[in-house]
Amino acid sequence: MDAKQIMVKMVLDRWYAQIKNTDDALNLLSDEQLQREVAPGKNRGIYLLGHLIAVHDDMLPILNFGDRLFPELQEPFIKQPDKAVPQLTSAATLRTFWEKLNSVLTEKINGMPLEEWFNRHNSVSQDDFEKEPHRNKLNIIITRTSHLSYHLGQLILLK
Repeated sequence: MDAKQIMVKMVLDRWYAQIKNTDDALNLLSDEQLQREVAPGKNRGIYLLGHLIAVHDDMLPILNFGDRLFPELQEPFIKQPDKAVPQLTSAATLRTFWEKLNSVLTEKINGMPLEEWFNRHNSVSQDDFEKEPHRNKLNIIITRTSHLSYHLGQLILLK
């Protein structure tokens, strides 16, 4: 394996491990537990799950994988804080969305040619990318893995 193959493998191994860890945590939490705040006055588990889905759904257009699957989640889980929207999507529905989205992302990620990971993603202009080539598609996976890890730590507090 050359350096680029090793780099991509390392990043994707971490991504998939954190997806599995999140799946495991969600499987241990009931829908009722997801209604609880991770700490007094903080986000509820259901909000965190919806937020993760909305953020990961954004990866589809950013990585040129297609349109969002669940654009309706942008308003309640990205643009609004928890408890600002009176009626959120149910935990059962969000669990289904999470599984479907991860299935689509896995298929698209596994189909990405090696060199494509080092190309510009759709949230950076060509001019900016020329100045900052590290703002590539692989970096999106790195930042989303970190984001997922942070919120996974919060979800674990609900047990």
